[in-house]
Amino acid sequence: MLPVPVTAFPIAPRTRSRTALVASADSSFRQRLSETLIGLRWQVREAGSGAQAWSAAEDAAPEAVVLDSWLPDLDLAEFITDFRGRFPQTDLITASGFESNESPRGPFRQELLYALRRCQDTDTAVWKTAPELDGSSAVPAPLKPGPQTSSELASASVGPLRLTVPKAIPIRGDSAPNRESSREQSATERLPELVGNSPSMLEVSRRIRLVAPRLTPVLIEGPTGSGKELVAEALHRLSSRNRKPFVAINCAAIPEALLEAELFGHTRGAFTGAVQGRVGRIESADGGTLFLDEIGEMPLALQSKLLRFVESSELQRIGENETIKVDVRILAATHRPLAEHTKTGSFRADLYYRLAVFLIRTPALIEHPQDLEVLVEHFLEKMGRESPVKRVDGSAMAKLAAHDWPGNVRELEHVLERAAILAGDESLLTAVEIDFGLSVN
Repeated sequence: MLPVPVTAFPIAPRTRSRTALVASADSSFRQRLSETLIGLRWQVREAGSGAQAWSAAEDAAPEAVVLDSWLPDLDLAEFITDFRGRFPQTDLITASGFESNESPRGPFRQELLYALRRCQDTDTAVWKTAPELDGSSAVPAPLKPGPQTSSELASASVGPLRLTVPKAIPIRGDSAPNRESSREQSATERLPELVGNSPSMLEVSRRIRLVAPRLTPVLIEGPTGSGKELVAEALHRLSSRNRKPFVAINCAAIPEALLEAELFGHTRGAFTGAVQGRVGRIESADGGTLFLDEIGEMPLALQSKLLRFVESSELQRIGENETIKVDVRILAATHRPLAEHTKTGSFRADLYYRLAVFLIRTPALIEHPQDLEVLVEHFLEKMGRESPVKRVDGSAMAKLAAHDWPGNVRELEHVLERAAILAGDESLLTAVEIDFGLSVN
């Protein structure tokens, strides 16, 4: 049966708009496809990676998802399998015909294939009908510019599609320019958790992408309030352990006498007050990620016990003789210069070198002041989810820009929250409402 012409797809005023999610590391591909879909009266969201696509779908499941033939952070086959299990009603198609013929098809499948056909760059690749359909290898002529007839639209969207790369363009090895450029581009795009487009913030995103798929221990260094826990969460989200627990513990927030039991667990009666046994944070993170925040505050005696676990992946609950094998990836964070503390003996050098296999440094806000405006907008939009969105005027922004931000991004969020409260029902924040509180002498 022939598909309905494009002009027969009006959206009734009271009908909810159809939403498509386009996932590709290639921004030009996303732009071309998005423009075509918007012309077909779709609302379009874009994602530069598989993890971003998953996060966007969790926020609001789209009617359709279009995947490029390669994702920079996730295996395509695994992503498709997991996505279909989580979002069975979403129509999922790929630009390369990767999916099987058993794929569930939504009511707008032909329209989506038409959009794919329109945005395809004929200089680097051509579309042809799948051999299993008719055994033909003939390549249809490119669509002409402008509106298409019903028969032309039908010929552009028959059945599953396959992408054929010309022989002159290699698809493996270091000489594959398309894949390498996509990888390079994805490395310069910031992660959604990290707000800011300054070089220092883009470098944080780049390093996260490089190490996230590995089991390598990571040490995150940076001043208080600079987003170290956000980095740890992004590392977990982009790892193969993202379906397993992410367990965080602040080593500075728990009294020294209780920290060992909190980490390793204990049996009933192991010490005064232990009326029942308890699984420790390390064991509860089995299969996932353990985040040790403010690792520099951990007592030396406990550092020794943690070192034994890091080396052997075995722990011993307090009051128990048997050891337990636990599989966790360890991420640690500190605002202290741990390398210097190893020289003074306040932090074990052997533990430091075990944890700092890969280093990520989160910059202080004063080091990337060009991101202040986008951070302000981000936090005001975030507060606007529960109350009317407020904006800042020029005097308020000037006062914010003149501050040295000892509390970094966390302080900025709190200052804006305080200003929003002081402004009451006013929608515009002025310099009068910008109060730095006790952070200013």
